[in-house]
Amino acid sequence: MNMDEALIKRFLAVDPATVGHYIGGGYMKPEMKPIRRDDDRMIGPAYTVRISGRDSCALYYGIKHAPKGSVIVVDRCGDNTFACCGEMVATYAQSRGMAGIVIDGPATDSRAIEKLDMPVFCTGISAVTTMIYGATGEVQIPVVCAGAHVNPGDYVFGDADGVVVLPPDGYEDALKKAEESVARELTLREHFRSGGDPLWNVDQLFTVGLTDTIAELRKFNK
Repeated sequence: MNMDEALIKRFLAVDPATVGHYIGGGYMKPEMKPIRRDDDRMIGPAYTVRISGRDSCALYYGIKHAPKGSVIVVDRCGDNTFACCGEMVATYAQSRGMAGIVIDGPATDSRAIEKLDMPVFCTGISAVTTMIYGATGEVQIPVVCAGAHVNPGDYVFGDADGVVVLPPDGYEDALKKAEESVARELTLREHFRSGGDPLWNVDQLFTVGLTDTIAELRKFNK
């Protein structure tokens, strides 16, 4: 599912951490980070790829056939040794108009990728690379990437803090609440900078305690 420019602009005006407050899943593990951390924000529909071991032919196939603006999401089937993406793969993806690459495994050529205008997210860096055999691999299937379930067409949203995944038919509420939160933070930021305390009663919350409150409520539910 393609994203129009207006929707992309709305996502890029917030951040994954804020959206993460308003979704019940779709969080990739904290190890998933961009190679280039300098405002390397990314949003786009997922084009999924599953490759195992050292055969990365399906990744090239995916980049060739994915619609422009896609985020290539790679399920490495648990492999943490062989890097399926380096400078050449990232350059190819950039030339094909991809919005980014997300790999549940290592990448390589990190210094060269840092100089490219192509967001590459991965869980590590390796000097050992894959080969192009064409014997294995799948595309456009449900995958698991860094602990998050990703279906083809899901919205994949990442920045320097990590990546979250949202279904294309259920993102509206989370995005709207994130936009409202960003607007509120303008006032709250100045409030804290001027020496103000939290607007919620932390003293009461801390003193009462959640455990005691739940125990008291249970008395009336027996």
